[in-house]
Amino acid sequence: MRTNFPQEIEVSGVPDTVLTQETAESESAKVKFPKRIKHRGRVLATIYGKSKGRDSYRVAWQVAGRRRMASFPSYSLAKRHADGLVKDLAKGSQVTALHPAQARDALAALERLTDFYRATGRRVSLLAAVSEFVEASGKLGGRTMGEAVEGYLRTVASVKREDIKEAVAEFLLADAPRTKAADGQRAQLSGKYAYNRKLQLNRFADTFPNTAVNELSKEHLDKFIEKLGELKSKSRNRRAATSAKSRNHYRAAIRQFLQWAVRKDYLAPTHRLNEADAMRPERANTAAVEFYTPGELAALLAASKDDLKPLRPIIAIGGLAGLRTAELLRLDWADVWRVRGHIEVTAGKAKTRQRRLVEICPALAAWLEAFRTLTTGKLWTGHEITFQQHFVELCKDADVTRIANGLRHAYCTYHFAANANENQTAQQAGNSPAQIHAHYKGLATKADAKKWFNVRPARTATNVISLSAASRNKTH
Repeated sequence: MRTNFPQEIEVSGVPDTVLTQETAESESAKVKFPKRIKHRGRVLATIYGKSKGRDSYRVAWQVAGRRRMASFPSYSLAKRHADGLVKDLAKGSQVTALHPAQARDALAALERLTDFYRATGRRVSLLAAVSEFVEASGKLGGRTMGEAVEGYLRTVASVKREDIKEAVAEFLLADAPRTKAADGQRAQLSGKYAYNRKLQLNRFADTFPNTAVNELSKEHLDKFIEKLGELKSKSRNRRAATSAKSRNHYRAAIRQFLQWAVRKDYLAPTHRLNEADAMRPERANTAAVEFYTPGELAALLAASKDDLKPLRPIIAIGGLAGLRTAELLRLDWADVWRVRGHIEVTAGKAKTRQRRLVEICPALAAWLEAFRTLTTGKLWTGHEITFQQHFVELCKDADVTRIANGLRHAYCTYHFAANANENQTAQQAGNSPAQIHAHYKGLATKADAKKWFNVRPARTATNVISLSAASRNKTH
């Protein structure tokens, strides 16, 4: 029976010069083929003699689950190769599975990996290198690895090392122009907001001295937010925890800084710092909404004076039209009279930067009538701090306890109570219906609302709260 052999391969470790020079036949006539070569009783290789159509001796063996074969011109060469072969196979060597050319490539590849280790300190096995190349090459659709790397390097940014404190100072300086307003326009960024953010980010930078932005970790952010609960109060020399709302403000400031740091290549786009546990916003506990009573509004209006910095129209508009303090201080007299029966809060003066018209109720119209001759200029020409100082004094003169945002809270509360329509109240107040419903529902009755929107400068009806009545009862 004729044996079918796989395609013959080159002999590993036997130069061509030896095969061509040694042509003497040293085969013994007593050798019977196939000749099985053993090592410690195990047949590890077989020598096949010459046959019809084959003028060479062939050595066959198994390695790595595959059958291998090599041809030799003489039996002595075949025998010598088989004897060395079985010794390697007995030791478990896989070298015999390689062609000579494959062996040379493997050695050269290992040399390259050794050089790579010396240059970078990274150890990569030959298998790992080849596996990664095959996987990447399969995704490149015929493009070379070199082309892919060059394209990547053209789009990726190299992160630069920058100290956090210096980066924060640069960020604040770069954002400072947004706090400046052009003539007749509103600044993009509130000066008060920018000041508070500066304090927050400087405190953040001081927590991590001699630390680069690209060295920040999630643990750093967790540590910082945790320490906010241990901030020391300078005035009382004790530690006082910040509120959830304040901590959310810190988180917002840090996110803005990190976004800027990415744009400046101080931080990798894939930093994932915002995924830190401490960076998740907290749900702030909603405090009870406090607001003025109709009697207190009347008392404030009675105590206000029409001097060079009139408070009376501002108090009236704040309480009976619900504008925010910042919106009131941006308001011009032209905004009061431009649209008949309405106060126009332009987009440039509204907190939300969206224009809205607020109805002037009859009581508010009565309070504004005395100021009909004022058609230009701001209602308040001074600074916000000055306004707050005057308002504190006004509350003392009126014997009314000052409530933060008390006029706006009162307007939203009484307007919602009078109309039972959060959408309508939200439209007038420049807020969302959800906020109106969540904060102002059920705080007052329709009767209370009727009293609030009937606070007028003089007695004109039996259900109107006059200034004289306010002085007798400020809590109803």
